[in-house]
Amino acid sequence: MAIDPLGLRAHAPLLDAYWRFIESSPTPFTIPGHKQRTDLVGEVIRGDVPLYGGLDTMKVEHGTLAEAEHLAADLWGAHWLRFSVGGSTHGNQALALAIGQPGDTVIVGRTLHRSLLLGLVLADLRPVWVHPAIDDATGLPLGYDADTIEAALQAHPNARAVFLGEPSYVGTTGDIAALANTCHRHDVPLIIDAAWGAHFGFHPKLPPHALSAGADAMVTSAHKALPAYSAAALVMARTDRLDRTRLEAAFEATHTTSPPGSTLASIDAVRALLQHHGQRLFDAVLPVVSAARERMRSMEGVKVLDGAGIDQMKLTITLAGTGVTGNDIEADLVAAGLPIEFADRDTISPMITLADTDETVTRLVDALQESIERHRGTPRLASASIAWNVHADQATSPREAYFAQHVTVSADEAIGRVSAELIAPYPPGVPVLAPGERITADILDGLRTAAAQGNRIAYAHDPTLTTLRVLN
Repeated sequence: MAIDPLGLRAHAPLLDAYWRFIESSPTPFTIPGHKQRTDLVGEVIRGDVPLYGGLDTMKVEHGTLAEAEHLAADLWGAHWLRFSVGGSTHGNQALALAIGQPGDTVIVGRTLHRSLLLGLVLADLRPVWVHPAIDDATGLPLGYDADTIEAALQAHPNARAVFLGEPSYVGTTGDIAALANTCHRHDVPLIIDAAWGAHFGFHPKLPPHALSAGADAMVTSAHKALPAYSAAALVMARTDRLDRTRLEAAFEATHTTSPPGSTLASIDAVRALLQHHGQRLFDAVLPVVSAARERMRSMEGVKVLDGAGIDQMKLTITLAGTGVTGNDIEADLVAAGLPIEFADRDTISPMITLADTDETVTRLVDALQESIERHRGTPRLASASIAWNVHADQATSPREAYFAQHVTVSADEAIGRVSAELIAPYPPGVPVLAPGERITADILDGLRTAAAQGNRIAYAHDPTLTTLRVLN
């Protein structure tokens, strides 16, 4: 078995430490408790190596993690950077804790993941929601516009930061440089959840990453668009407008004290992969994605997101013109052994990464085309999912509502009351209802429609939406 086919080990201190531990066949008297034995719970634990007592000593005498994070900071141009084993969820919540004081106002993009909203609960920040434009032809969100952010900052001059998600879940992007310039004119930091954009900045056909475009902080997932372990992420910042000490304290407050070294080593390996082989690998896969886009676009009624403002690694397809539902296509693909990242009534978005080849993507497109033709029906107009188009009335702060006394009532009785819970169709995990927001008939109808169309309703205490929890 080739353990290091691209020679990354020589450029990645955590990866090298990982393989040295494996090769030494130790008899450890540290956690994890499986002691590398696969005869107890099976092969599931093979390769699980801790940071402390694994990649480094228990006293962290070798500084391998610090060295790896320094190399990544140099690559991304960050003043401060940490590896997270808690995914972009941890990064979003750490950055929320690093901003301002309890009760402060922040400008927040409404299409952000639930993790940021729960970060607002932890930090007791009060959101002013901003929304991207919705594309009429597809019902999908576009990138955030600088004029929208300007208006929000003028209306809320005491705002402490702006939190936006770029790129969006479906691959649409805004002008980060323009957004950053707008924020900086008001002397507030721009913080970007780039969970889906870890590949940005590493090929001329891809957008620059947020930090290089002027953002003050960025969180990104190394396990989504890049080939790291699940829950691997990077949190990084430039410290012109952010305090390094607060960043460090916030990161540690919500991070595990027993980080898996295998996950950390995979982040280090991905950094080395991008640095030494990134452009070559993207040179190979970008034409494959482009060809898939062309094949899908050739089908009657199919629209494919493309052009300026679209991540060229993303294959997002809208189906309203075919009369087909994305959930039906997803079921066919799952049955064919081709599970995809996202599907709702009008949209499907399979995840294509550096790990894909012409063969895997051709198999996907063949299956997509065959399924669409089999289910083809009467064309319809695309409509925006409630996840992209919710406009909420913030009756009280997320934190106050999260800890408030609540009661459970029927969903219809809940209309006009204030929500005590967070509810999101998943994926994409964008909150449609959040603690502290007033429940409206439109929001309830949107959630019911999503459920009826086959989407999972996540985080609700009653996912059937028969009852809701509201403030007492």
